[in-house]
Amino acid sequence: MNKYLKEYKWSNIFAMLRNQNLEPEKCPDDFENRLVVITGATSGIGYAAAMKYASHGADILCINRSEQKSIDLCESLQSQYGIQCTYLLADFAKLADVHAVAKELAALERNIDVLIHNAGVYVTQRTYTADNLEMVFQTNFLSSFIINYTLKDKFIKQNSGRILFVNSEAHRFAVWGLNLDDLNWDQHAYSGIKSYAAAKTAQLLSMIKLVEYFGGTGVRVNAMHPGNVKTNSGQNNGKLYKIFKKIIVDRSAKPLEISAESLYFLGVSKKVANKTGKFFNLTTEEEPAPPALDREAAEQLWVLSHHLGGIQ
Repeated sequence: MNKYLKEYKWSNIFAMLRNQNLEPEKCPDDFENRLVVITGATSGIGYAAAMKYASHGADILCINRSEQKSIDLCESLQSQYGIQCTYLLADFAKLADVHAVAKELAALERNIDVLIHNAGVYVTQRTYTADNLEMVFQTNFLSSFIINYTLKDKFIKQNSGRILFVNSEAHRFAVWGLNLDDLNWDQHAYSGIKSYAAAKTAQLLSMIKLVEYFGGTGVRVNAMHPGNVKTNSGQNNGKLYKIFKKIIVDRSAKPLEISAESLYFLGVSKKVANKTGKFFNLTTEEEPAPPALDREAAEQLWVLSHHLGGIQ
């Protein structure tokens, strides 16, 4: 029997459906000379967020796979907004790359004012990385875990900063919670939505522990659903999925600007300065699904992630 079943509330589902149609709250404040780190910033939500922060004077440090796309992005931001833009290269499907970029971030002499975990993938066929881990779990969750853990002491020393997960309402599809003994989906039937939901649930569970670590400091950690916006996510999948996405998903998709507006509000606005450990649908706070609130699972995942991520 599903141990979370009795904890589900229809009111949360209705709230999610209602909030899907709301416009994000906007923050008019500028963010000049502050440093914003964004993963996966050369397209989609990450690109829109980089543009939004740069338009308010923030310096951008992006972490991407493609050097040429990173160069193009930085040149565009610098010419349009006169800000500083730098980049680091990393493929989050390679743990060695993740550790390397995490150490470079930890060595920065500047404070990181906002860290946005945006990079991720959606695959319909079970795929393994070179580290023999399931692709979606490693790319969407474990990479962000390693970066956060490596930066933990830096953030505590800063006594400030906001960490934001680009999460998803899709975490609600992980109705049975995480299969902590089978994160590679060797013993359970795999599907794109189930693996994606599990990875997003893992992000929310890690947030529980991060909030504990940053307790008593000025560091804030939150997650947000970016809305149904048109991105190139899933383009690595087969023709059938691409047709489905084009006809069904993208038809009702909204402009990327609503995601960027939300990420800016959550990263800058004084209205959420004391909010931490929260999940937002754009800028409206919601209660996550019960599996994402399981403190015991969060503890187990925290320990397991050290092992899987090669953290001593």
